[in-house]
Amino acid sequence: MKAVAPGTVIFHRHRGYGVITHVNLLTGWISARFGNEARTLDLNLSSDEVQHADGEPILFRRAPPDRMPHARLMATVRELHRAGYQKLYLYSWPKPSGLHWRWHLFTGQRNWMQRSWREGWYGSGAEYNNNPVMGWGDTPGASTEELIHALAKFDPQGLAQALGRDEDHTAWFAATCDALLPGYMYSLNIERPPGGGLIEAPPVPVVAVRAGLPAYNGPDIGWPPGWAGMWTRSHVMPAKKINLTGEPELR
Repeated sequence: MKAVAPGTVIFHRHRGYGVITHVNLLTGWISARFGNEARTLDLNLSSDEVQHADGEPILFRRAPPDRMPHARLMATVRELHRAGYQKLYLYSWPKPSGLHWRWHLFTGQRNWMQRSWREGWYGSGAEYNNNPVMGWGDTPGASTEELIHALAKFDPQGLAQALGRDEDHTAWFAATCDALLPGYMYSLNIERPPGGGLIEAPPVPVVAVRAGLPAYNGPDIGWPPGWAGMWTRSHVMPAKKINLTGEPELR
């Protein structure tokens, strides 16, 4: 399947050749400009029979794209670990809305709460839906090897800081990738069970990266090295103070 992104040339049987100006891969809607028209036209990839310039149909429903880049990032980090860049870490967590997941690559010291931030080493699924690239000069649909070369060219100094050994995390990450890829990703946030409070050391939440995939039913994913040490007590909400006066408490 060819990439679908802003700048892609398409063909529509009623409008001819045009250029995509906006893409939402979560819903399947695109905006395109045809000929000398000043206004763009909204098209649905599922029903409007849009084709690539060479006539290949764009089949959105039959081959849904990833709605977030995390699985591709996991594959990239795993290959870099194998090449000796073991001090490279991927942190992923949901946005407050719960509709998209953020991602953050960091290097050097493994500190999950106080991570080093470098421009271009973080993003979210919301941005990826509109333009499915990492922002390293890569192209939509780039392979794992191409992403590695793009990152090395984009920020060689930052990648150099990942050189070194972290065997515990590398082993955890490799096992996690084997269990989850290519259809699922991990999310380092603690979820509450329905109707209950937080529990101590629950399994790492797992999220599908494409629409239509069933809920993950594989082995539980443990937390990465260095994470469990932050838990010193059970994760439950504090109990309310007992009120013996019968009067409502002031807030």
